Amino acid sequence: MTRSTPPRTWRFSGRIAGWGTAGGTRFVVGNWHTTPLGPFAGVMVQHPHGHRVLLAPSTEVAEFVSATYQFDAVEPANVTVHRYAPRSPAGARARDAVVRGMADPGSSQPPVPAEALPRTAPTTAGERWQIEAGPLSATVQIGKRAAVGWLLRALPAAVTGAPWFTLLTDPVARVALPGVRTRGSAGGGRREYYGASDLHRLAGARTSWDGTDLGAMVPIDPPVRFGFASTPAKPSLTDLVTTVRDGAP
Repeated sequence: MTRSTPPRTWRFSGRIAGWGTAGGTRFVVGNWHTTPLGPFAGVMVQHPHGHRVLLAPSTEVAEFVSATYQFDAVEPANVTVHRYAPRSPAGARARDAVVRGMADPGSSQPPVPAEALPRTAPTTAGERWQIEAGPLSATVQIGKRAAVGWLLRALPAAVTGAPWFTLLTDPVARVALPGVRTRGSAGGGRREYYGASDLHRLAGARTSWDGTDLGAMVPIDPPVRFGFASTPAKPSLTDLVTTVRDGAP
């Protein structure tokens, strides 16, 4: 009797930030601290005309992600995501002003000191992400925890990160967060499960592509089309564990 081989499983722990721009380009940035490929960050971009691009930091990441999601182009890029926490209320207001375009980042005033945060640090309202990836440069300000985030935080991480829990969260996500799903079919015969453990809104973002300002942050509308689901329409940062399985039911 031949013993069946269990499906191969990959688990990725980290955060996903998603936002749109007034120019019509939409972004999904994954900042992963624990993965089978090591820590890394990657960027998914969908341009106004629908062209989908993956910015990947290595061949290994590019091959795995492009086999799981759908893109029209895959481009190598040195992708970095630096997290900074405001040191004081005054510092938080100053950085928020820069992100929202209410202050001139080229001002002669001395920069406000910022504390660097490690990838694994808990998400904090008011923290700032500085993202650089090839033609992309973005500064993103993390806002308050959403109501869904408070509900998720009340559950044990072992539960929210378990693939079986998506049987319960998927129907809720479809109603509460249009466009969002927590389980479905991925590329290459794979199945994917999103186990969210927290959700923050984005307070603001300044985004440029090849040096051109893409305009104010706006909702992700229309939804991005990299896989079976989009990120929340409202610009958000989600803490999660993503599980990918080969040929799993």
